[in-house]
Amino acid sequence: MLKIQLRYLSFFFGLISVLSFFNIIYSYYLNWYLNLNTYYFSLLSSLIISLFFFNLKVSKAKLTIFDKILTVFLGYILIPLILSIPFYFSIYNLTFLNSYFEAVSGFTSTGFTIFDNIKNVDQSLILWRSVTQWIGGLYFLFSIIFLIDIYDESFKKTLTNYISFNSSEIFKQAIKIFLLYSFLTLTIFIILNIFSLRSFDSLNLAFTLISSGGFLPVNDLSNIIKDNSQIIILSVLMLLSFFSIFFIYNLLFLRSRNINFFYEDLHLIIYLIVVGALFLLFFSFNESFFYNFLSVTSSMSNIGFTLQNDDLDFNFIYLILVIIGGSFFSTSSGLRFIKIYSLFKYSLNQILSFSKPKNIFMNKLIFTNINFDFNEICKYFLTILIFILSLLLLTTFLCLSSIDFESSFKLSILTLMNTVNSSAYGLADFDFNNLQFFTKYCLIFFMIIGRVELLTFLLILRKFLLKN
Repeated sequence: MLKIQLRYLSFFFGLISVLSFFNIIYSYYLNWYLNLNTYYFSLLSSLIISLFFFNLKVSKAKLTIFDKILTVFLGYILIPLILSIPFYFSIYNLTFLNSYFEAVSGFTSTGFTIFDNIKNVDQSLILWRSVTQWIGGLYFLFSIIFLIDIYDESFKKTLTNYISFNSSEIFKQAIKIFLLYSFLTLTIFIILNIFSLRSFDSLNLAFTLISSGGFLPVNDLSNIIKDNSQIIILSVLMLLSFFSIFFIYNLLFLRSRNINFFYEDLHLIIYLIVVGALFLLFFSFNESFFYNFLSVTSSMSNIGFTLQNDDLDFNFIYLILVIIGGSFFSTSSGLRFIKIYSLFKYSLNQILSFSKPKNIFMNKLIFTNINFDFNEICKYFLTILIFILSLLLLTTFLCLSSIDFESSFKLSILTLMNTVNSSAYGLADFDFNNLQFFTKYCLIFFMIIGRVELLTFLLILRKFLLKN
């Protein structure tokens, strides 16, 4: 079965070789020669691995859910090894652990960085950092389809218009996702250029926004975002990784206007309007709403960066928005709003049923005919329980590494939600470069857990325990 798993990963290694080639061409075109040889290393190594994995003879046996979970985990471990090559062989004398940490942070779309000053980094390597996010966002979308069996039936209803779950159609569906993902990236790049951002910054931001990543091509976002029009358009573009990647496609090309294809996005729109209105009415003074709205959309989409705004401190509110997250089939992380809403409504109905036993309370999502059953509620509750346990565990590890409790708690949330540290959460100056080895390995592990969810990891442990 391992051969089937490696063949699945061959596509992404091949994609790395293609993007390495483009980085080489880009470096030659702009005369960036400082780290040019490093991209030859990543190109050759990824191409060799891709061809080797693809040419493996595989059996026709059907993959079990355990095999699929293990495949995704292997990808999050092996692919960053190749992505770390340009960091390791660069002129900046990075250790292997620091290089791998940077690659995992990019591939999981988290955005933690070991670089103290981005201004001192070669622009080709800055572009490579953004590329790692873009590949990671695409890999995450593929992983959702690959692991669709462990998710809830109601979530699948939003995908059936665009995604076929027939195994014979896997290649066609992969092409559809890739083309849509690439088209949205190009759209973001063009829009940012229209709003007077230089092409290099627009390209890096496009890779970041579509993947819900956190890497910036500069030390501070205020260096490239100057006026209110740029703040507004950036806030709106961040929502592309908040809503389902198929939302715009279904909106424009869906023949049958079945509301079930939009039910999650409709809930997210209401959620966004309510939060935005609260900030506009109660928390925005002295024309600070634009700054606050950018932080709100950045937190909702699990991107995390913000503009400096010292008027009010909303760290706790922003962290709550980070935990909630965005759409099921988006590149954002989080517990997902629809899960929390469903769990809250079900719990409320259960309480009311005891006080008014003669009444019937429907566990139905508004705007739809979709009912969530008890099994789905159990999964939602288990997801929240696992998140709390993971948060406590990682916070304990970080505290043992001599990091104060408040910073440990905030950093644990951001790690599990794959969101970059910034001034919005009071962690803008956190130093990842000088962390202990143990701490970096913990953050690497939990960044990956944040992407695949601890539930899948527990399924792997259960498989091994049953064998033994």
